[in-house]
Amino acid sequence: MAGGSRRRRRRLRERPPQAEEPSSPPEAAPASPGIREAAVGEEPSKKTCVASGSTSSPSSGSHVWECPLDSMLHQIIALISSFHDLLAFRGTCRSWRAAASSFPSVYTFTFPPLHLEPDISHGIFNYKPKWKLVDPAKRALSLRFSAPRINPCRMRYLGCSYGYLIFSDREHCHLLDVYTGTKVKPPKLQSDGSSLIYYGFLVAPLTSPNSRLTLLSRTSIFQWQVGANSWTEHPLVGEPIHQIVFFKGQMFAMDFVQRLHTISVVPQLNIQEVAVVWEEGMLVGLHSKPWLVVCGDMLLLVDLSVSTDLLFGFPGTLRVFRLDLSDQPAKWVKMEKLDNWALFLANDRRNPTFSCMNPERWGGKSNYIYVPTASQDSDEPWTAIEVGQPVPNSTHRLSFSSAATAHSSPLNSLWVLPSLVYGVCQ
Repeated sequence: MAGGSRRRRRRLRERPPQAEEPSSPPEAAPASPGIREAAVGEEPSKKTCVASGSTSSPSSGSHVWECPLDSMLHQIIALISSFHDLLAFRGTCRSWRAAASSFPSVYTFTFPPLHLEPDISHGIFNYKPKWKLVDPAKRALSLRFSAPRINPCRMRYLGCSYGYLIFSDREHCHLLDVYTGTKVKPPKLQSDGSSLIYYGFLVAPLTSPNSRLTLLSRTSIFQWQVGANSWTEHPLVGEPIHQIVFFKGQMFAMDFVQRLHTISVVPQLNIQEVAVVWEEGMLVGLHSKPWLVVCGDMLLLVDLSVSTDLLFGFPGTLRVFRLDLSDQPAKWVKMEKLDNWALFLANDRRNPTFSCMNPERWGGKSNYIYVPTASQDSDEPWTAIEVGQPVPNSTHRLSFSSAATAHSSPLNSLWVLPSLVYGVCQ
């Protein structure tokens, strides 16, 4: 009897207790590889998504969910049709913000760039710059910005790159973020001032460890490694650079006589001409220099072919050519249509060019080229021109008439994507 009682008491001690309700939520299972997990904080700015498919306990008071893999988030980003929708996506939580910052390439976005209209005074940017940004996909949501005072106040405009407006005189340089208005001031430029600087651009987003600000004159290339205390100067041999674009990890440049080059800056500056055959019958317009545009996996050349009869009322025509690198030498091949693409370019070749796939998703048109200047027959601040069709005379005069002197122009309307669009991994 005594032995049986001891065995029954031992079995009762080994049996786990059965609580009626758990006093706290059960511990979440470990997240799958590639999923970042954290609890949702109380402050909205610190929201974080966690494991997909997990459920919150009714008694916990906090809601916890799982974030999809980055690749899935990138697929969602690729479907966003406006810059404002991207802002909403970034504001969801830290994981989504990080996914937006690591999006593989800006050229795969399917929303249009923003239209920047500056507030200029007497042809020179005001000492306290102001501008307006309009999203073509959400035209009612225009944004107005201003920047800190620039000293000296009368500086030359050098271009726009990775969401920054670039200004300089012979010694000082300023970069203004088009979306936040913040200013970055590199160290003083040491130059003999014998050649005027006419063009400036970044070789990578400003937040990238490889970012450099590059300034061009007719005889020199000046480079500032972001964070460094000084500039380096290299001699520039040959024709001045007309436009810079970045295509498949390389920097391509067009000079003033329409020759194509590749430029590398690491480990040292190197400029190589790319041998290109111009297709038979391909004529560069007499009144305009061409534009380079990166369009998906294609590098395009857009040419405004202007007849000498333009003075008598006959407009020019925008034509598009694709760079074919499959043979040596490479060649420009005419494209009859852009298919489901739209292009964005400005008269000033120092400003960025853009492309957008399936523009109908935000109200745009495929096979059209958008210029940031209004035409006389439209109340919109930009003009859409169909490839291969005549360019209206009013649009030609407003948008392209000063093309020959564009590199000495003040800041005018342009297309831009804010710096936050560019991930640091690009």
